[in-house]
Amino acid sequence: MENPTKPPYSDPKQAAHSLLGLVTELAIEINPDSFDSSSVYLDSTLDQDLGLDSLARAELIQRTEQQFTITLPTQTLAEIETPRDLLNAIFNAEQHPTAIKASADKIELPSASIYPDHVETLQELLHWHVEQHGDRPHLYVYQDAVNVESISYQTLYQQAKLIASHLQDLGIGPGDTVAIMLPTCNAYFYCFFGILFSRAIPVPIYPPARPSQIEDHLVRHSKILQNAETKLLITVEQAKGLSTLLKLHVPALEHIVTTEEIDSLSAESSSSEHHPTGQAQPDEIAFLQYTSGSTGVPKGVKLTHANLLANVRAMGKAVGATSDDVFVSWLPVYHDMGLIGAWFGSLYHAIPLVIMSPLNFLTQPKRWLWALHHHRGTLTAAPNFAYELCVSKIADDDLDGLDLSSVRHCWNGAEPISPTTIDAFSRRYQKYGFAPEAMNPVYGLAESSVGLTFPLNTRKPRVEWVERQTMMNTGKAVSIETGPIEYGQTNNINELLEHSIPLIGLGHPLPGHQIRIVDSQGRELPEHQEGELEFKGPSSTSGYYRSPDKTAGLYHDEWLRTGDRGLTMEGELFLTGRIKDIIIKAGRNIYPQELESAVSQLAGVRKGCIAVFASANPKTGTEQLVVLAETKLEDAHKKQRLRDEIQNLSFNLLGIPTDVVELCPPHTVPKTSSGKIRRSACKTLFEENKLNAPQRAVWWQATRLFLSSAKPAFIRFKRLAADWGFACYMWLIMALLTPPVWLLVTLLPAKSACWSVARWGARSLIKLTGTKLTIEGIEHLPNDDSPYLVIANHASYLDGLVLLAATGKEHQFVAKAELKGNFFARAFLNKLGTHFVDRFDTQKSLSDSRQLAAFADSPWPLTIFPEGTLYRMAGLHEFHLGAFQIAVEKQLPILPITLKGTRSILRDKSLFPRKGDIEVIISPPIHPEGSDWQATLALRNTARKIMLENSNEPDLARESTR
Repeated sequence: MENPTKPPYSDPKQAAHSLLGLVTELAIEINPDSFDSSSVYLDSTLDQDLGLDSLARAELIQRTEQQFTITLPTQTLAEIETPRDLLNAIFNAEQHPTAIKASADKIELPSASIYPDHVETLQELLHWHVEQHGDRPHLYVYQDAVNVESISYQTLYQQAKLIASHLQDLGIGPGDTVAIMLPTCNAYFYCFFGILFSRAIPVPIYPPARPSQIEDHLVRHSKILQNAETKLLITVEQAKGLSTLLKLHVPALEHIVTTEEIDSLSAESSSSEHHPTGQAQPDEIAFLQYTSGSTGVPKGVKLTHANLLANVRAMGKAVGATSDDVFVSWLPVYHDMGLIGAWFGSLYHAIPLVIMSPLNFLTQPKRWLWALHHHRGTLTAAPNFAYELCVSKIADDDLDGLDLSSVRHCWNGAEPISPTTIDAFSRRYQKYGFAPEAMNPVYGLAESSVGLTFPLNTRKPRVEWVERQTMMNTGKAVSIETGPIEYGQTNNINELLEHSIPLIGLGHPLPGHQIRIVDSQGRELPEHQEGELEFKGPSSTSGYYRSPDKTAGLYHDEWLRTGDRGLTMEGELFLTGRIKDIIIKAGRNIYPQELESAVSQLAGVRKGCIAVFASANPKTGTEQLVVLAETKLEDAHKKQRLRDEIQNLSFNLLGIPTDVVELCPPHTVPKTSSGKIRRSACKTLFEENKLNAPQRAVWWQATRLFLSSAKPAFIRFKRLAADWGFACYMWLIMALLTPPVWLLVTLLPAKSACWSVARWGARSLIKLTGTKLTIEGIEHLPNDDSPYLVIANHASYLDGLVLLAATGKEHQFVAKAELKGNFFARAFLNKLGTHFVDRFDTQKSLSDSRQLAAFADSPWPLTIFPEGTLYRMAGLHEFHLGAFQIAVEKQLPILPITLKGTRSILRDKSLFPRKGDIEVIISPPIHPEGSDWQATLALRNTARKIMLENSNEPDLARESTR
């Protein structure tokens, strides 16, 4: 039998030759036109000499493992600088087959019978779990590519308490900030809660990609540490030697320690006394999530215990999380998606979390999928690029025996989502048991803890194709019929992209949260209209740490700005772009100015003539990072050397490689009259392949620049003018119609005449404002005088007028008692036979409902809005039972009428009407089945189900979304 530890090559020269062949092959693939294969040596640097960025090195490691039939340690990606380093790793590795076979590592734990709904802080949350089931495994941490170690709640609690004690010895107390710069490991989790138990504030920052970059990495992070006034940094051993340098940058920093040094304090301080820190409060900062430390003043999002618990509870409710789930993650725990979404979400719901280092995934993407298989994972999450890697970087042979049928939610977020990628992933892995309905595109941001919108129902990903020109010119999303789309067919997609744009449905706001789309004036837009996305809810941050100016810019009244553009359809969010120039790549925010400034310093580049932007890859649909730089160089070898320098600079500066480096002649990069880079224009030139077009005369360029700038400005002005024009026109029509209609209704003696006038006024308003009214199911209106009740959803103050115009019936409207306090409303509504009910006095409301029953036998239908009031946000709220109680008591049918479009035209708390269309859906009458309480509930549930299906809006029962 072959010795599994024996090296695959007994001859080192043969191994070196084979490895250099792999390196050369990969380098030529990346730079096919200019790479010199004679420059590959064992001591060539992978970055600078060979142009292999981190993703290329990950590919090299995969090919090496396949070629040599070995499994390399996870840290190999971070440690190798030269082919010789990789060769040494080969000789030190054990020989294993690269294909991972089935295993019996399924996680099966008893279901938790109760959940910590009452806890108010993370400390309370962990303590609650210790009391309930302290020995229950909480974390399954991959120590390397194969070995997994479990951590119970009790172990996490005890280790964290020890670290808290040691931190006190180092002078850490309530309110101090402590930075954690550690990879994914057991110690990370212990340290995080150790900081919390000392009542200090954790500041997670990402560790360096490679040891050789620690100095540059720490200098860049010094801006975060300065802003946070960090008192102590917990980091890796390699960073210890730079403590003096870092302390010069961060005056508040007193200690830089490793986890080993903290552990060594236990013997010395076990008997020392510590001052009690007191109980953490819900409104205290639980941790700081820094969005960027790369340029300018970094922004530390303040997230309180209340914010975090509200977010994980809302996400858990949205996805139906239970302790029977198993979460599998490779997401970094210094990032909100991995820290809050994966860890805190699992912690709250007693879900076992299987977690591995991001390097485990990057070097071998198949490890993520096999971890889902081994542990029977039900939940997982990743940015879009991870799904793309699983499509393109895993061989079919490595998937033999894979079973993904246990996965019920696979979230895709943190960066722009490609419909091509999610379709390709679902298609490829469907034969391995993956359900397409499990792929869930979502949206979130650090300012909302992590999650904001989730699909609330099980479904396949929603992709809406909208007219390109209409969207670009007016900002309105007009959906087109595409029929079945073959995403795998490039020609098919390219043809579709010529005249349409795909928009990904990102779900509805989490329970208790709200979103809205506003125009440049801050007014809410109707559905299908693009604008700036704002939000609010219990997960919302109170601002940025020690940055009052940036905090002030975050708020628009009670709403928070996201910096993203989007629109809604049936209340669901669709993103269309970003307001700022921030680029999201591999789940990280990248600020173009920083890389542009650094590239400007390179020899051969024209200073101030560099643009960095994101562009969709036409082949994969994913966003790629593009650097456009002007140069006077003409020699091909010199230009390639400059490209390599830019690639290396990008990786060293951002930790992320560029996808495209485009060198162009002088005067290619468009600028504003003040000399600012016009990144959107650069992106257009790049995507239209016009970067190397012949240079035109100055006057021609100036004219084109003016026209290109004037067109979007004109479109914005035209749109704004049209909005104002319609709003003023509609108010004018209402001002002209209201006085005569009101006078006639209040003066005419006959009720039928009053109704005729009111109906004429409603129909005139709809016709004169050009509003398209579509009525479906008019045949369901009873033609005889038999009594019935009408119920309708309440979306706008226009709802009553629409019912008048659409049904042609004389209704007995039920209105809120507050309207009786207004003379004009009371006089008008009384003549139409309206009944008023009190919404706030329970006894009075019950009495009013009983009186309404007496009017239900009339041939004029009693018409009730069972939601009780209207709401600004799309969705159907809880139905009050009064109408259904009357129907059961009197054994009368109920006619459900669903109104669509009125909310977009005139929302609650808005006096700015918008142009739109209205649809009225009249459903067949439903009859009570029985005369008891259960019959009342059944009738309510049936009617509500019908209206939910017809409205296509989310179910917002028991939520307040005013």
